[in-house]
Amino acid sequence: MALINFLKPKNQLEEGGRTAAPVQRDEGEPEKNCPNCHKDIPLSRLWANDLVCPCGYHFRMKARQRIKMITDKDSFHELYSEMKSGNPLNFPGYKDKLETVRVASGEEEAVICGTASIGKQNCCLFVMESYFMMGSMGSAVGEKITSLFEYATEHRMPVIGFTVSGGARMQEGLLSLMQMAKTSAAAKRHSDAGLLYIAVLTDPTTGGVTASFAMEADIILAEPEATVGFAGARVIEQTTKKSLPVGFQKSEFVLSHGFVDGIVSRSNQKKLLSELLKMHGRE
Repeated sequence: MALINFLKPKNQLEEGGRTAAPVQRDEGEPEKNCPNCHKDIPLSRLWANDLVCPCGYHFRMKARQRIKMITDKDSFHELYSEMKSGNPLNFPGYKDKLETVRVASGEEEAVICGTASIGKQNCCLFVMESYFMMGSMGSAVGEKITSLFEYATEHRMPVIGFTVSGGARMQEGLLSLMQMAKTSAAAKRHSDAGLLYIAVLTDPTTGGVTASFAMEADIILAEPEATVGFAGARVIEQTTKKSLPVGFQKSEFVLSHGFVDGIVSRSNQKKLLSELLKMHGRE
């Protein structure tokens, strides 16, 4: 049975739990077209509403914007910022691709780790960056997340992780696949110590990340209509020779089949996570 379902009606703009007033647009203001309702939404309104359209569609969010949204002011302290992938297999073009994506995303790697407080509840936090090769997991990503779990175990702290990933990074071959076992082992040691791990799956969470630490949490939440799965739907259909159900691999479908515990919209995430941390605290 699902733990919590925090979906809100799609005709509400998530703004403090109230229905928002009609959008007033300044002439010439930049807009973004919503792929769900196909309306043009002023960027200022989207940013003020944590990149959620009035129809309820959740746009992808950069990792540092999410950290600012979810944590208490000035409480986040980054760890392992110096860790970044090299080119261990001398994969053609990989070094140049890393340099390009680092400039484009503003990040050194596809995950940001650190400590923070959420509603005055202390925790360790990792947030994956979709704008860095779609959050793909290479050696540095696995090492950063493993190190964070080890830090949390040593200091007896809960872990909250926001996942977004296209899977293991092909340019690092077997080394990227090994991160599945490494992160899983660290998460298991954290669990064996009696500590809490909460995962929030965002769009998309797929591949080796889904097959490892994303689905190993004590409580697994997801954002509305996030893609959650292992292999792509087209690959599954070609393999099984069968058509897939409508909405297959969307978080609502995954929830109905018991793979996640609840769906939570962005406007409710900080409050819910704070309550869960407090509920499972040591006091």
